[in-house]
Amino acid sequence: MKQVIIMRGDLPISRGKLAAQACHASLGSYKRADERKIKNWELEGGKKVVLKVKDRDELFQYYELVKAADLPYFLVTDAGHTELPESTVTCLGIGPDEDEKIDKITQDLKLFK
Repeated sequence: MKQVIIMRGDLPISRGKLAAQACHASLGSYKRADERKIKNWELEGGKKVVLKVKDRDELFQYYELVKAADLPYFLVTDAGHTELPESTVTCLGIGPDEDEKIDKITQDLKLFK
């Protein structure tokens, strides 16, 4: 079991802002997950992986794949109070769910560094 956060790599944001956006994605997706899967994920340690896409268009390609796969997800849109313009889409939270289901979609993405 794991949760994946897909971040845009083209946004000029601080590390703190990036962390906050990832947290929004994690919690939003968590709240939409099945209770049994949440329990299993927590029992296994609550693994989270942060991956990177190049831009908004690529993020939306993964968003569509995740929706079609019926995985829990949360698309983060920034409120625009600090570093980004209002309504900037920053990241996508997926899961928690089974590794295999998420990996079918995200296996080609690189870690966000």
